[in-house]
Amino acid sequence: MKVLMINGSPRPNGNTAAALREMEQIFRQEGVETELLHVGNKDIRGCIACLKCRENGRCVFDDLVNEAAPKFQACDGLVVGSPVYYASANATLVAFLTRLFYSTSFDKTMKVGAAVVAARRGGLSASFDELNKFFTISGMPVASGQYWNSVHGAQPGEAAGDAEGLQSMRTLARNMTFLMRGIALAKEQYGLPEREAPQRTNFIR
Repeated sequence: MKVLMINGSPRPNGNTAAALREMEQIFRQEGVETELLHVGNKDIRGCIACLKCRENGRCVFDDLVNEAAPKFQACDGLVVGSPVYYASANATLVAFLTRLFYSTSFDKTMKVGAAVVAARRGGLSASFDELNKFFTISGMPVASGQYWNSVHGAQPGEAAGDAEGLQSMRTLARNMTFLMRGIALAKEQYGLPEREAPQRTNFIR
């Protein structure tokens, strides 16, 4: 089992990182391999809808998105962590995820996704919902913990005092491990669910 962890905070050792590290400890205990990518302080532009990825199989902007693509393809689970800015995830992270998910054509079905958010006080559930939409549009089961996956802290390191939040991270990592293992066993015995050819419709007639 392998989990790719994305830190969307510009602070490599901030409260988002503290939440991800808490999960990482559990993954290590469970024998799950992890790899962490620090995205939040990188210069990552948004998608320009050029559709070149349909021709080239990769994003036209050759940056961390293309570097992360094979890691995403190889992993069994994806954890995405973000600080909360104006009740939203970090814009750099959203740009990264938009291009990563859109430019990769491999089947993401049954890779397990988990979103983690950090804030001083509010906007956590809105950011949590925003990140989960990347998983659900791709057929990825969403792992849950014991509450919405969040930690509280303003200054770097303050999340270490959020006992409930850190416990939620540990529970999330254990549940995610269980779900990945269960899916792997189900694949062996039953294979993947049947998929119909997609039907594309819009609301213009």
